[in-house]
Amino acid sequence: MAEIVLADDGVGFDGRMAEQRPLGGAESAVVGLVEALARRGHRVTVANKCAAPLDHHGVAWRPLQDGLPERADLYIANRGDRLIPLLPQARARAFWLHNPARYVLKPRYLLKIWRWRPTLVFAGPSHRASYPAWAPGRRAVIPLGVDGCFRTAPPRATAPARRAIFASQPLRGLDWLLDLWRSRIRPALGDAELHLYTGAETYAGALEKHRAEIEAILAKADATPGVVRHAPVPKPDLVARYGEARVMLYRGDPGESFCLAVAEAQAAGLPAVVQPIAATPERIIDGVTGFVADDAPRFASAAIRLLGDDALWQAQHRACIERQRGWGWDEAAQRFEALIPGATS
Repeated sequence: MAEIVLADDGVGFDGRMAEQRPLGGAESAVVGLVEALARRGHRVTVANKCAAPLDHHGVAWRPLQDGLPERADLYIANRGDRLIPLLPQARARAFWLHNPARYVLKPRYLLKIWRWRPTLVFAGPSHRASYPAWAPGRRAVIPLGVDGCFRTAPPRATAPARRAIFASQPLRGLDWLLDLWRSRIRPALGDAELHLYTGAETYAGALEKHRAEIEAILAKADATPGVVRHAPVPKPDLVARYGEARVMLYRGDPGESFCLAVAEAQAAGLPAVVQPIAATPERIIDGVTGFVADDAPRFASAAIRLLGDDALWQAQHRACIERQRGWGWDEAAQRFEALIPGATS
């Protein structure tokens, strides 16, 4: 059993909140990891901007302002540079990045990394490549885990109705997708629907400065034929919605380091069409569990095929279940455990 402490100074959240409403990708990743570590028998503390102390699923959630424990076998600083020097007596130190590492190439980050020598944890190959070879710090690649609710979704015996899903925040390519839906995809399949599970509320005010742009995109969605808009939903509800759809349509975004939404959809058995942007194509087995489309016409063509071809959909649905369920938070937790000196996991 190890003492593990994770510190985060972003938006306020805790493990119970994750069960009650949707969270952003980085926040849900924290919950997934710490609860997996607790299940594996470790004593786990999260120091963040939670509203009040909470013990939940074996994890001690504590307000960051109250300070950190004096010691830990593994200390994980999540995203923020000011967190890196905290808990100086930690036996092992990690700096967990959730965005492309360009933002780390600033003196205040690099000096702390050079001084404290944390292991920088990246989510995949393209994420790691965003941090240049000359920059300090050890590197580790630990993909984000996929929650068990997605990995145990039952297979479908028959193809669902012609329904596509978008389940990310509105600024990540939704405007582009709406144009493509209206001009190419919907005209080819007059009864197809695009269901949006999106909104700024998931991000706890972090997108407030983009409110006008988001409202314009959502208004455009409401005026686009065949588009049905929903509020974001918690993960267990999202699994059910994925089971009612045939394809996830998601362009990808340069600001993403992993694209957990596509990973979750794939594990639930939902094929996806994406573009080769940042980490997004790493989540797809091209031509097997979905399609990576180089341009808008190919994207539309792939979407039309999956929405209209039952045999193709069934083949890719089965491939998702057979090949995209092998990595969850328990596997990710084992990789974090390996950062502790003398660990045997």
